Amino acid sequence: MTKTKAFILTILLTPIIAGLYGILHDQITYSISEESYTQFKFIQFGFLEKGEATIFPYPRLQVCAVGFLATWWTGLIIGINISLTSLMIKDPDLMFKALVRSIKVIFIIAFSIGLLGLLVGKFLNENSFNFPYELTDKKAFLMVGTMHTFSYIGGLIGLVTSLIFLFRLRRKTSTAC
Repeated sequence: MTKTKAFILTILLTPIIAGLYGILHDQITYSISEESYTQFKFIQFGFLEKGEATIFPYPRLQVCAVGFLATWWTGLIIGINISLTSLMIKDPDLMFKALVRSIKVIFIIAFSIGLLGLLVGKFLNENSFNFPYELTDKKAFLMVGTMHTFSYIGGLIGLVTSLIFLFRLRRKTSTAC
């Protein structure tokens, strides 16, 4: 594979991968708190008007759409950053392998930190928050919100980790020649 192909392929695929991550993530969080979607996410993404009743025959399809729309753009940012950084690696095959590894690392870190957010949300006192919604399960809503926030933080930490890996790999391979 040439460096140009690896570069373009990464930029094209990372938004799709991130969107699929968002779909998986939101299927999990919808299982924890449907209200986080019916009271917030569906409204945020224009599937419902505030105060409107949810009448989706298959709401998990809308959850998929929300998950994809909420995350595809992070994949684009990630793809551009790791692709540009990976251009420093001279060997095209090594560059491609490093990009694949970077994407895996970002996914694992984002998901792991997201799960940590779910756990943190479990231990937060939901009565300490002023929710602008009528909720029947504030704890679940808080857990899902915390998981979403931590997942974005995890994506950023994963990106930084991958950029450091790519810089170190470049340094290691350039001094080995």
